[in-house]
Amino acid sequence: MALDPKLLDIVACPVCKGRLNYDKSKQELVCRFDRLAYPLEEGIPVLLENRARHLPLEELNP
Repeated sequence: MALDPKLLDIVACPVCKGRLNYDKSKQELVCRFDRLAYPLEEGIPVLLENRARHLPLEELNP
């Protein structure tokens, strides 16, 4: 299921309120500042800090 591009204009990281980037291959919304990746479930972002995946620095700098 695809993410509506308009959604990226209105959602924000629940921790820092910063911009989220969409990682299509992993179906995640990524906050580079907090190094958190929020999952998408059936095209719906799960913006809960306890459900986010912590990103290693190597994953942010490909």
